[in-house]
Amino acid sequence: MKKILIVEGNLREENQSFTDGGIKTHTESLKDSISYFTKDIEIDVVNPSSDSNISDVSKNLNKYDGMIWGGSSLNIYNDTPEIRRQLDFMRECQNNIKKILAICWGMQVAVTVAGGEVKRCERGAHRGIAHDIEINEEGLKHKIYKNKNKIFNTPAFNFDEVVTLPANSILLASNSINKVMGVSFKAGISNIWGIQYHPEISYEKMISLIHFRTERLLNNKAFEDQNEIDNHVKIIEDEIKVSKLDARMRELENWLKFINLEPKKLLIISPTLNKITMEPTI
Repeated sequence: MKKILIVEGNLREENQSFTDGGIKTHTESLKDSISYFTKDIEIDVVNPSSDSNISDVSKNLNKYDGMIWGGSSLNIYNDTPEIRRQLDFMRECQNNIKKILAICWGMQVAVTVAGGEVKRCERGAHRGIAHDIEINEEGLKHKIYKNKNKIFNTPAFNFDEVVTLPANSILLASNSINKVMGVSFKAGISNIWGIQYHPEISYEKMISLIHFRTERLLNNKAFEDQNEIDNHVKIIEDEIKVSKLDARMRELENWLKFINLEPKKLLIISPTLNKITMEPTI
């Protein structure tokens, strides 16, 4: 049986607020999505920002067949102890785990550690949905996009973007908001597949997050008023009517097949407890 590590990117306090609001954490959503494809996999979860035993976890990373590093509401350019702990842990993972799926915040952490750069997106934000992501010629040849439509919509929530890729990266997909929506690169011993969106999270949860974060989103000018929020939610509800579950989660399915080419393990990382002012990147 393969073993993977899942890294939860949100701070523990943010996850508690999700739970209190009746919303699954990103790790819970990811586990549910993995179980849709297979139950024959062993999963560990880690929170590099808050776990007291993180150094012990770091010593045993080579036991995993793969790692999935998920989303977070943090911003990578904020120099906080919690973010630095995540960067340090990602560095250890890149030196010890061969196959990494880096989702949204996870991609931003992986890119930063490997020498790239992330900034506030200048062309807007994805607020629960990303439209018209186009897979380029390199992406069409990559395993992550096997059997994926060349142009697709997907759940996404991010205000930041990768502006500089690590050396020798291969850009796989883009849209009008973010040039880097899909990327592949190597760092340390890791083969990293990075995506700036969330195939593992449902549109229904994205709508719940918009309602849950209404005050924050209005204060940050992500929406002008409640009327704009209501209209945007209607767009996502219309997408639900035409979205197909298998097609939406194709990238996760392809990565799970990728790690099963060899026998090993997966890691899930969950961020810390201390409060930090943040904007949703999921």
